[in-house]
Amino acid sequence: MSRISNTFNTIPKLRQRFYQSLPGKESLVQTINEAEISENVYNSNAIENSTLSLEETEKILLEIDLERFVTTREIYEAKNLARVMYYVETKASQQKLNRDVILLLHKMLIGNIDEAIAGRFRKNNEWVRVDSYIAPSPAEVPQLITDLLTKYESDTESHIVSKLANFHLEFEHIHPFCDGNGRIGRVLNNYILLREGYVPINISFTDRTRYYEAFKAYDQKQATLTMEEIIGRALTKSYHKRLAYLEGGSIILLKDYAKKMSTSYSNLMNKAKRQTIEAFQEKGDWKIATNVPGRDW
Repeated sequence: MSRISNTFNTIPKLRQRFYQSLPGKESLVQTINEAEISENVYNSNAIENSTLSLEETEKILLEIDLERFVTTREIYEAKNLARVMYYVETKASQQKLNRDVILLLHKMLIGNIDEAIAGRFRKNNEWVRVDSYIAPSPAEVPQLITDLLTKYESDTESHIVSKLANFHLEFEHIHPFCDGNGRIGRVLNNYILLREGYVPINISFTDRTRYYEAFKAYDQKQATLTMEEIIGRALTKSYHKRLAYLEGGSIILLKDYAKKMSTSYSNLMNKAKRQTIEAFQEKGDWKIATNVPGRDW
């Protein structure tokens, strides 16, 4: 619990630093957000068992031929998800999240993959399960989604990490679609964050095991702590990355920073993963900003 408390206290400070550093550098932040699309697409699809590597995902989005055969479905999964992410980046601040928005995002995601289920909730006998968990009946889905959105909007007291963790866990618990629930759920995380004035997050494929454990804990015990830790660390990491660029430091690999400081790289890695130092990941590499004006490291 102390780790979560520290995260809850840290995020408002990082957010304040972000907005203090932002004026005149809005285009830089937009560039960072756009540069992250391929990485976010790779991670979200990999969590759902896509075989595409990050490099292959980047090539698909750049319309570059791959060196191996991949299915048409995987190509559309990459292109469609990138399109959804671009849409969220530009539209989240303009439109309140509602059922129509969720259905539109799903139509964009599943279009050209399975038009029969794109842009609609489960219906009739379209039951789904994840391992041993069976999602609510199709007949319940519309009202459950309405209740979820109402509950989120009415919660004006909880920390953003707690609110988002509860929303994400419950959305996946409902599993409203026949396909694409995980990817849409992670997209909705960023829709909410951007709409509420935070930065977007990327849940990494390397966190997949713990991520699934968070859903299991919620389905069995209504526990939210694990998801709060995952989202909290993802959000602090996202702020650390943007602040590294905005505050004008020299960005170096964490392993080079360890040499520079004559300290243990494994120790720094542990701190980076816990987000107790201002390290961040970029295309899989851990990095950190040094020589930041006004900072002593």
